[in-house]
Amino acid sequence: MADENAVYVGRRPTMNYVMATMMILNKGENCVVKARGRAISHAVDVCEILRNRFLKGTEYEDIKLSTEVLEGENGQSNNVSSIEITLKPPE
Repeated sequence: MADENAVYVGRRPTMNYVMATMMILNKGENCVVKARGRAISHAVDVCEILRNRFLKGTEYEDIKLSTEVLEGENGQSNNVSSIEITLKPPE
């Protein structure tokens, strides 16, 4: 899947991510919602708001969980959880 169909969830307002995801799904293409660390719960909120309020019939196609090792400021390595939620547009 192309990286252009990915939405990276961070600190911005939830509705920004909902609208970005909805634009991709309205083209009839799958969308991947990605997040790391504390933004994971935010990503789940984005998907649930989209499915329950805006695009009813949108389905989860795949959910991938992983741990990434990131280098900290002082040279230590830190484990950070990440999630990728693939949404399938309504038919």
